[in-house]
Amino acid sequence: MLKSLCLATVLITLVAVSQAQNADPELLAEIMKIKAIDNHSHPPKLVNPGEKDDEFDALPCDPLEPSVPTTTSRPENPQYIQAWKALYNYPYNDNAPEHVKELLQARNKVIQQQGDNFPNWVLDQLGIETELANRIAMGRGLRPPRFRWVPFDDALLFPLKNSDLQSESPDRQFFFSRETDLLRRYMHEVNVEAMPRTLQDYTAKVITPTLELQKKDGAVAIKFEAAYLRSLDFGPVPPKTAADLAEARTAYSRFVNGGIPPRAEYTALQNYLFRYVAREAGRLGLPVHFHTGGGCGTYFDLAGSNPVLLDSVLNDPSLRNTKFVLLHGGAGPFTKYVAYLLMKPNVYADFSEQTWLIPTRALSQVIRYWLEWYPEKVLFGTDLYPNTPEIDWDVIGWQTTHSGREALAMALTRMMEDHEITRERAIQIAHMVLHDNAAKLYGWTK
Repeated sequence: MLKSLCLATVLITLVAVSQAQNADPELLAEIMKIKAIDNHSHPPKLVNPGEKDDEFDALPCDPLEPSVPTTTSRPENPQYIQAWKALYNYPYNDNAPEHVKELLQARNKVIQQQGDNFPNWVLDQLGIETELANRIAMGRGLRPPRFRWVPFDDALLFPLKNSDLQSESPDRQFFFSRETDLLRRYMHEVNVEAMPRTLQDYTAKVITPTLELQKKDGAVAIKFEAAYLRSLDFGPVPPKTAADLAEARTAYSRFVNGGIPPRAEYTALQNYLFRYVAREAGRLGLPVHFHTGGGCGTYFDLAGSNPVLLDSVLNDPSLRNTKFVLLHGGAGPFTKYVAYLLMKPNVYADFSEQTWLIPTRALSQVIRYWLEWYPEKVLFGTDLYPNTPEIDWDVIGWQTTHSGREALAMALTRMMEDHEITRERAIQIAHMVLHDNAAKLYGWTK
């Protein structure tokens, strides 16, 4: 009798634990119906045979020394099979080569049928109303209002010779070559063929016109991948603008025509230029996106990507008219710091990248912590990107979208169970995270 009672107790406990780990079914069903705004992604443009899309990221990871993917992002993740079933009616429960061949045939058939509408078709399958596309430039199939442009502006911070910075790692050797090319492209687009001789001319003739052109061409925000290139510490809040400007002017004028700038002087110039860009972005109504937390490449400087390093930027009174979004929410060891930074009136965060970097349950714990601080500041994001033919951006998009929605449902379920929020409030927060917070941030509310 005692054994039977103990066994029954164990079974009841296991059932209770299992139920506690899952999302409330009704809440999850409601969340799955919400049309989302994806705050961060890298969708590829449609290309012709033999054509390559080299503009889905200013600093693409593919050419770097390979690193081992996390468990969630490995090809054997069963969520990818679920995606194949949902998107292309994949009839199998494995990824055998002959079955994957059928998958690719089914996908190609949809692409041919949809033509230039294929990217919109993908968003329809994912339940995404609008996707913010981080790209050097938009392209075929990526058109508003479904796709909104977020260009990269790190190149504007590095107008001098970067050979010293390139020598820090093989990754940065490649990345700075990309930034140099991108700066030349931006200068050409604003009809400046040679580097201006003075800092004032550089900011007036290159930086401001570039930002204004990006805005005119449809940009809704700008992005910095600075953590791949340097620390996110942009120095203290300048106590005296005149002194700060003099230091930057000296560094620029000394080395604009050649020579390798000393690290400290070049850093001071970058710090000044960033604040100039951020102020101009605020004037133009363009939120500034920042990569925070872990990044690709085996040489990535994790310590330099800590969002806390942005404290002086976020505390700068001259930048309070600029809105900042902490992309990836400090993915990795820094997620809890982000919750406190959301206290600042012009700071937001999304959980993109974490949607494919960590499992759904771990993501739900991150989301819950943020929601228990400032639910009005939390944004949904996928960080989908081009990949292999069988696990391309559409499949990654399905996996990240569903993981993000399920994690959100799990977080809200736990908050309801702990009597922190009502069911009505949980549904309201779900709409905020998936859509309304971003709509308000970008001025898309009616």
